[in-house]
Amino acid sequence: MAQVTVSIDGKQYRMACDEGQEEHLIDLAERFDRYVSHLKDSFGEIGDQRLTVMAGIMVMDELSELQKRVKGMESEVLTLRKTRDDALTKADKNDSVLTNALGALAQRMEDLTSTLAVKS
Repeated sequence: MAQVTVSIDGKQYRMACDEGQEEHLIDLAERFDRYVSHLKDSFGEIGDQRLTVMAGIMVMDELSELQKRVKGMESEVLTLRKTRDDALTKADKNDSVLTNALGALAQRMEDLTSTLAVKS
C-alpha cells in the first residue's frame, strides 16, 4: 500500500492509497483544499471542523448535481437508442418492400420479354 502526504488548509495529512493511485489522491486533496480555501476566504476563521463540514457539503452538492445530469443524459441516450432502433427497423421494412417491388418488376419485365419473344 502506497502512502502520500497531502495538504488541506495548510495542514499535512499522511494517507494510504492503492499503488498507482498516489497522483489521483493528491489531485483530490488539492481540489478539496480549494473548497476549504474558498470557504475560509468567504467566512474567515470559523473553525477547522466547521470548514471541513461545509466543504464536504459543497462537494456532495456538486456530486448530487452531476448525478442528476448523468441520469438526464442516460435517459436521453435511451431515447436516442430507441429512436435509432425504430428508424433502423423502419428502414429494414422499407428495404424489404423495395426489394420485393423490384423483384416483382423484374419478373414482370422477364414475362413481358418472353411474351414479346414468342410473338416475334
